[in-house]
Amino acid sequence: MNEKSDYYDILGVGRNASAEEIKKAYRRLALEWHPDRHKDDKEVAEKKFKEINEAYQVLSDPEKRAAYDQFGHSAFSPGGAGFSGSPFSQSGRWGPFTYTYTTSGGSPFEGFDFGDPFDIFEQFFGGSPFARTRRVPRYSITLDFMEAVEGCEKEIVVEGKKRRVKIPAGIDEGSRINFGDFMLSVNIRPHPIFERDGADVYVRVNIPYSLAVLGGEVEVPTLDGSVKVRVREGTKAGTLMRLRGRGVKRLRGAGRGDFYVKFDILVPDKIKGNQKAAVQALRKVGL
Repeated sequence: MNEKSDYYDILGVGRNASAEEIKKAYRRLALEWHPDRHKDDKEVAEKKFKEINEAYQVLSDPEKRAAYDQFGHSAFSPGGAGFSGSPFSQSGRWGPFTYTYTTSGGSPFEGFDFGDPFDIFEQFFGGSPFARTRRVPRYSITLDFMEAVEGCEKEIVVEGKKRRVKIPAGIDEGSRINFGDFMLSVNIRPHPIFERDGADVYVRVNIPYSLAVLGGEVEVPTLDGSVKVRVREGTKAGTLMRLRGRGVKRLRGAGRGDFYVKFDILVPDKIKGNQKAAVQALRKVGL
């Protein structure tokens, strides 16, 4: 068996990283390695994505992080013999219990992913290495980007029974919703053009050189549909424009986050004869 990678190395943070630094690193990597963005090499992406999630679930929890800092991966494999140390293993042993886990169907958890490395232990044995109190069942669900932004209703299976649950608008990646008799963790699929950071949303918009130099109007996509914005004269590549209150609804507190437009200068792959002449004329006058 290959030795597990260090959780800090997986997230690319130092051992003294703050909780916020760990969260930011996780968001960036989860977005980068989401399997939906690597359809040509999905198997590698899925493996990397699970590794990133496992590292975050440990390092984002102060109790688990403290245990990991002291004992490393062995903190999560008590007894050593017969236990694999990972909830994604095919089989293993926990105290007097033996379990087998397969991904080929027939599982009561089919269609759901477990975000916490100890969730499987809690489902089968009612406890974790860090607590002896009974835990409620935990499940996870994957939402589309706009479902998380706008809120939605979803049907899930809880202990063999169908349940319809309401997901609040503004739910974020990794959030957990307590429904009393069970806990639901939320994963969010990346959007083709929007990127999210908490309640704020970012989009890149390409503008032609002439518009950047002379200024004018351009239509940009937002969460509420396309809007026209004013581009200032002399806008440089990388300029950010903030649209206040057009981001995601805040789960805690009133209002919405902000929406940021990042302008990039569009450089065509090929230009026609008259366009080339115009560019050459600009070059002659120092532009």
